[in-house]
Amino acid sequence: MNRLRKGDEVIVLAGKDKGKRGSVSSVMANGKVLVDGINLVKKHAKGNPMTGAQGGIVSKEMPIDASNVALVNPETNKADKVGFKVEGDAKIRFFKSTGKAVDA
Repeated sequence: MNRLRKGDEVIVLAGKDKGKRGSVSSVMANGKVLVDGINLVKKHAKGNPMTGAQGGIVSKEMPIDASNVALVNPETNKADKVGFKVEGDAKIRFFKSTGKAVDA
């Protein structure tokens, strides 16, 4: 079970987008995450007349390391650490500062 999941609200802790917030759009197996509107780069795209794709310079989101983002606690509206605990037969994520479940 990962500390971050698709759809989680995160804040960037390090890098050029430090302090910005966004939603996780995908979690990759190599420990990186794609966050909406974060780590945008300019890519040169070649046009393809067969598919109708336009060429030029396009903005694209690039993955950011999961250690450089933190989950936002909606109660405190700040970054928070995430822990795991077993309740019954289910393993749940919880905020370490408040002890409340993330997916409540």
